Amino acid sequence: MHNRLLQKNLNSSVRLLRLSAVLLIIAASTLYSINVRGATGSFAFTNYELGSTPGTTCPNALANCYNFAAEPAIRADNSGNFYASSENGLTGGTVAWKSTDAGLHYITLQSPNSASAGSMQFSPAGGDTDLAVASLLNGNGFYNVYVASLALTNVYVSTSSDGGSTWLLNPTGASVPGDDRPWIAAEGTGKVCVSYHSITATNDIFVTCSTDAGTTFAQTGNAFDPNHLWLASFQNEIGNLAIDPNSHNIYQSLSGIASASETTCLNCSLHAVWLAVSTDGGLTFTDHAVYVNPDTSVFYGHQFVNVSVDQAGNIYVIFSDDHNLYYSFSTDHGTTWSAPSQINQTPSSTAIMPWSVAGGAGKLDVVWYGTSYYHAGTSPDNYPSSAAWYVFFAQNLQATTPGSQFSQTTATPIVHYGGVCESGVTCSGNRDLYDDFGVAASPTTGLASIIYSDDQYSNTPTQPAGPGCTSSRSNTSYCDSTNIATQTSGTGIFP
Repeated sequence: MHNRLLQKNLNSSVRLLRLSAVLLIIAASTLYSINVRGATGSFAFTNYELGSTPGTTCPNALANCYNFAAEPAIRADNSGNFYASSENGLTGGTVAWKSTDAGLHYITLQSPNSASAGSMQFSPAGGDTDLAVASLLNGNGFYNVYVASLALTNVYVSTSSDGGSTWLLNPTGASVPGDDRPWIAAEGTGKVCVSYHSITATNDIFVTCSTDAGTTFAQTGNAFDPNHLWLASFQNEIGNLAIDPNSHNIYQSLSGIASASETTCLNCSLHAVWLAVSTDGGLTFTDHAVYVNPDTSVFYGHQFVNVSVDQAGNIYVIFSDDHNLYYSFSTDHGTTWSAPSQINQTPSSTAIMPWSVAGGAGKLDVVWYGTSYYHAGTSPDNYPSSAAWYVFFAQNLQATTPGSQFSQTTATPIVHYGGVCESGVTCSGNRDLYDDFGVAASPTTGLASIIYSDDQYSNTPTQPAGPGCTSSRSNTSYCDSTNIATQTSGTGIFP
């Protein structure tokens, strides 16, 4: 636990340095209207805690269905299997899970980086984690699964070509050393790409790709094209990475400043949302502005801008201003974008840390941490202890139609009370939710499975209390765990 907290604090300190530098810049303005639409939906979810011991299937009546991991990720392969990962912190390794029954149960896999490093308990990885699955079957009849884990000096990428039974570790998934916040995406049988900040250089965003299922990463491209190099020098916040398996385009999301003139601004923030687009397999990128808020004090670097792609190649970018959550869509491979529309509705007056998954054409699921509390001028870091946080789930089945509606529901019980830290070790809020979580949808059922962090004391068969987690320690890191919320009814997003 201590190692994970130390690692996350180190990462967040770096992000805080970026934010401090960002506040020295200025803004341009491309004004769009912010549309607000909404509807309530009828969905049901089953919630339970995951285990940390390999071979454990959860939920069950056993007391070993508990863990102390946080900041998880999740994906689904085309057969409908879910794969998930979460982090134990530096030297603690990464925990991984698999579900073969549409997310109703998950079995704990061998650690992708500890086990593959010679069956040792020690692992140099265990920081920021992300996960990807291939879009085509390999020669063994499986979809390759890739888990990325941060080790500060590099990004460790572990590959499973047998459905998560064994892992092959590559400790050099990033070609530029000194890295932060890796993201990973895959397509075809063996292409996998990792994006990351280079914190020892100028905070460029690099995308390093492998064509041999992660054995070697021989190709590296810069997400900033020659006309947008000013986005580097700590004037951006990295978002996730996605690959369209049909067009093979690679999409890197981020927030940043709006123009080169803003590099000397003293009162500006990351008020622009960007998408870097590569049409040549990650060799080069072209940067497109998704949305530029004319209010230069607005900050969209709230862990994190998120991109997803549906089966028709439509792109969705989700972003939060620390109050409301918005999305824009593109139907022309990221060249032009719709006006942003607000996603969250009452009772989610605050919406942060979004993640999305796209399915059939125009079908989109979005999740976030939300609370009914909101006070203008107060950041979530400083929310009162009465602020109750949930995982919210919203769905739009016509997401490429301007003004279309999202159906919204809460997918979990309360996962946290009070402040939520988003600014590293200097914040006054609690860090138990860390920086992000995830959602995936099964291509066979269309239904979602959400993986999230929870720091509430519970001692039930489906959510047992781990050692050290007592009722008096609820809402602290002693009770932090990775949990699942799987959709059991309602509409799905795949045809």
